[in-house]
Amino acid sequence: MTAQLSTVLLGGARSGKSELAVRMATSWGGPVTMIATAEPFDGDMSERIARHRLDRPADWTVVEEPLDPSYALHNAAEDHLVLLDCLTVWVGTLMFRDYAEVDIHARVQTLLTVMSRRTTPTIVVTNEVGLGIHPETDMGRQYRDILGRVNQRMVAGTDRAYFMVAGRALPLLDGADVW
Repeated sequence: MTAQLSTVLLGGARSGKSELAVRMATSWGGPVTMIATAEPFDGDMSERIARHRLDRPADWTVVEEPLDPSYALHNAAEDHLVLLDCLTVWVGTLMFRDYAEVDIHARVQTLLTVMSRRTTPTIVVTNEVGLGIHPETDMGRQYRDILGRVNQRMVAGTDRAYFMVAGRALPLLDGADVW
């Protein structure tokens, strides 16, 4: 099931994902709903959230939804582009709250289903965490692996995906397109 007009922006920390997502949403020209998944659980996260708020246009509708972005997406106005930032934090929150991987993937499938029913663009931001050092803890390795599988499902279920590196977007091709 491919969502209409859907885009995934994937990349490492500070790669330019959110900045590009904001530029894309702003250039669309219509109303925008931003679904934010982060919770200010510590000082660093509070600062990040504050920076993101400053980077967004003030006229956007913002929905803070750390557990069920599908619900927020389903309830977004039909004429709004929706920007979901980000899957990385959402998956981490679900894991922290002891959701099993199978339940996380079920929620991802629900998100893709809701996205596929929209007639306006949806932009999803997520991190690629599998390119760095090998996580020291079991939880870190589980997180890396689960998020990697979630990212694969999201990219496979959307119209287009870009890998962000140093502020530049590289289009991602389906493996079948390479041969």
